[in-house]
Amino acid sequence: MTGRRLHISARFSRHAVLMLGAVVMLAPFALMLLTSFKPKEEIFSPEFHLLPQRWDAFENYRVALTQVPLLRFLLNGVIVTVAIFVLQVIVNVPAAYALAKLRFRGRQFMFGAVLVCLLIPYQAVALPIYILFYKVGLLNSYAALILPFTISVFGIFLMRQFFLGVPDDLIDAARVDGISEYGIVWAVMAPAAVPALVAFGIFSLVAHWNDYFWPLIAIGDERLYTPPLGIAFLKLNGEGTAYGPLMAAATIVITPLVLAFLLAQRRFIEGITFTGVKG
Repeated sequence: MTGRRLHISARFSRHAVLMLGAVVMLAPFALMLLTSFKPKEEIFSPEFHLLPQRWDAFENYRVALTQVPLLRFLLNGVIVTVAIFVLQVIVNVPAAYALAKLRFRGRQFMFGAVLVCLLIPYQAVALPIYILFYKVGLLNSYAALILPFTISVFGIFLMRQFFLGVPDDLIDAARVDGISEYGIVWAVMAPAAVPALVAFGIFSLVAHWNDYFWPLIAIGDERLYTPPLGIAFLKLNGEGTAYGPLMAAATIVITPLVLAFLLAQRRFIEGITFTGVKG
């Protein structure tokens, strides 16, 4: 009986900790959303009210959408994040397959190099890339936003871990059928790795949709601004103290991320589960 009580107590404690963590993480987003509904005088009122006393959502969202070309910034974000992900898949899947299933001299060294690169923040190499793009004239272009991220060492590592769990018999059968190694990558391994690709896609989408550092130094043309730069541009364009429109713009910007995660949630969890560290 005592053991059962301890088990129930442990389960309750775990759920309480998870609930507390969820509240802590979701509270800023809830406050952002509710602030986007409030008028300016209520936001700066000395009395705090969680729910708006007077709803001013239409005006806040109107300012957010008309003060700056926010829809254009969202389109730029879609173009950049989708292009980066597609190129990352084209590069990462064959590389991960080679590291997981092919036997060649230097394979372990190359995998070690991938692990070392995981430790290097991309900000550390931003200056050399900036100088290179300046020399070849690629700054202020979509290429400047996309090309530095076409190779993802995290993506290679994640996909390699998944491919290690694919039976070798499946690959041997494909070779017996006369399928080339490149054909095996795209006809056999890639379809089997859909959960891992979805998981990596969510990571890639969130990282590059929210990226502020690199677009800030690589882009000077406001027509190419990404969503985070668009929010900063809204603030610098005279709405810095108007937190209602600012929060409305932030809500619009994060909505695609929330929808993408909700749509891919099951596959995302499968991908994270199946890409656990293997031998």
